[in-house]
Amino acid sequence: VMEQYVIKGGNPLVGEVDIAGAKNAALAILSAAIMTDETILIENLPDVRDINVLLEAISEIGAQVERVDKSTVKINGSTIGNLSVDYEFIKKIRASYYLLGALLGKYKHAEVPLPGGCNIGSRPIDQHLKGFRALGAEVDILHGAIVARAENLHGSHIFLDVVSVGATINIMMAASMAAGRTIIENAAREPHVVDVANFLNSMGANIKGAGTDVIRIRGVETLHRTEYSIIPDQIEAGTFMFAAAATGGDVTVRNVIPKHLEATTAKLEEIGCEVEEFDDAVRVRAPHTLHRTHVKTLPYPGYPTDMQPQIAVTLALAEGTSIVTESIFENRFKYADELSRMGANIKVEGNSAIIDGVKKLTGARVSAPDLRAGAALVIAGPGSGKTTVIVNRVYNLIIKHNIKPSSILVITFTKAAAVSMKERFMSLEGSLNVPVTFGTFHAVFFTILRHAYNYSVNSIITRDLQYNFIRDKLISFELEYSDENETVNSILSQISKVKNDCLNIDDYISTACPYETFRIIYKEYGKMLISRDRKSVV
Repeated sequence: VMEQYVIKGGNPLVGEVDIAGAKNAALAILSAAIMTDETILIENLPDVRDINVLLEAISEIGAQVERVDKSTVKINGSTIGNLSVDYEFIKKIRASYYLLGALLGKYKHAEVPLPGGCNIGSRPIDQHLKGFRALGAEVDILHGAIVARAENLHGSHIFLDVVSVGATINIMMAASMAAGRTIIENAAREPHVVDVANFLNSMGANIKGAGTDVIRIRGVETLHRTEYSIIPDQIEAGTFMFAAAATGGDVTVRNVIPKHLEATTAKLEEIGCEVEEFDDAVRVRAPHTLHRTHVKTLPYPGYPTDMQPQIAVTLALAEGTSIVTESIFENRFKYADELSRMGANIKVEGNSAIIDGVKKLTGARVSAPDLRAGAALVIAGPGSGKTTVIVNRVYNLIIKHNIKPSSILVITFTKAAAVSMKERFMSLEGSLNVPVTFGTFHAVFFTILRHAYNYSVNSIITRDLQYNFIRDKLISFELEYSDENETVNSILSQISKVKNDCLNIDDYISTACPYETFRIIYKEYGKMLISRDRKSVV
């Protein structure tokens, strides 16, 4: 199914946003959680597809997985009986390869298919295999899968030929339960490497030096239970920071570690943004025209490759000629042609993109080739003067947050809220003379927002991962339910008579609402969905 976002541009992004847990840290930590037979509690998980897929893979090999809520999970690996991970999971997310290090460390045997992931270039796993072999494992590629076995793992001195986050984490996990001492040189220094090391240490591992290029590990026989909270996602935070810059906005990202954002902050200040740091928040303002700059992606603490598309789209709207050089992946400029369709002046030569800034972008139908490129194209949307349609593999990043551009109303339904609404709604059906559907509530609520509450609703986003009555897509109001349900059509026709200057929604609900159904639902849920000042959705 092709996903589409319709974005009406031309307005700055203004508001505050809470940053979720780091996806890259969470994927590794979830894998490491199976390394003990005791129950692990992990909090601050990001609500993204990759997390759900990995949890399914962990459950499939026999571990007990309990989702406490959308950001919290309990995992117990004592019941694992299958050391071979199914290809159906691996092909969806590359980070499933972390199960190699976890299973090899605990059981001395692991079988994981060769990984997939976003097509951003070659990402060989030779350094992973080199590390496993140095620890005493026999590693083969058989029938498209990596098969690693060992009688016993032992410590070793390992020098990585290239800086690799995945290899550093995978070797660190396996070595934490290998006999003796292991030293990893030329190790990756990214914040999520440190987070995984801290998590393993909280389980009883002995890892020192994470965050430097030399990590020292003394293996232990067993690991134990722990409770752990994932660090904030520096890439998600940086994406919103550049969204503020590209639209001339004023955005505060909360629940962040400013130290992790130093490379992003430095570039924002360099191009003319005002950046204000707090203990756990960063505010970005772009009150003036942006300036040119040059940027080259590097391993941490350099400028992150995952932030390269976001700065490129911002520089496309800056004065002067900028150069963006990609030194990590060779196929990360696939979005350049899409930006050109929106009027950007960008030319790719080898591993560099030469960008001549333009005053504004224009609307176009574009396609997102990968996760971070999708985020960049979403940023480009508000920077354009007309509607932009982003199709195909656009990830849920922007829409779950309450940044409120004046031209877009964003409402997010969590699974729990949606289920509660549906159950309450259905319980009313017997006492009413009309069929009760979630669509009835859906259409009526947004129509009242539009007419009675004087909202200018250009587009509406609803989201729920599991339930069909809320589709994972963006829809324009006029198209929803308008030809499918006679009850909804009747409600729409009556509500559309309400004048736009009728701002007291409570009076309207009590006197003019044509069906008791919505009156009840509104009293139950309306106050949770919209605030009185009409500036935020809660």
